[in-house]
Amino acid sequence: MPNDAAQLWEYVIHIPHDPRAVTLCRHTLRVALALHGLARVTDIAELLATELLSNAVRHTKGPVAFRLLWADGVLRIGAWDADPTPPAPPLRPAPVAEEEGRGLDLVRACADLWGWHLQPKDGDAGKYVWCELGAA
Repeated sequence: MPNDAAQLWEYVIHIPHDPRAVTLCRHTLRVALALHGLARVTDIAELLATELLSNAVRHTKGPVAFRLLWADGVLRIGAWDADPTPPAPPLRPAPVAEEEGRGLDLVRACADLWGWHLQPKDGDAGKYVWCELGAA
């Protein structure tokens, strides 16, 4: 298996606004990381991708895109959606019994860095929410 961890690479998947498409992105992420010799970060990367994509599908309408970028020893995971509204930080921690409301808290806790910015795409206003994992 080749180790492409030192090279620049990128995958972008445009998905329908359908929660089932998140599973396709998770499988693609696993395969891409394995093929590029980065299996050691797969579990955390999959968790982060799931949170970002689930938020994009659950809280917006319209198209969604998944982006996986490796450059300079950093893995950037991102989700683009057609809604320019910023991701709202939780006002207080979600109750333990709640199944929703902790997604960005998980991203904040598990990623080395995260953020968002407006990113128009194909005439849609949109935003891009991303996080990064270092090679270590």
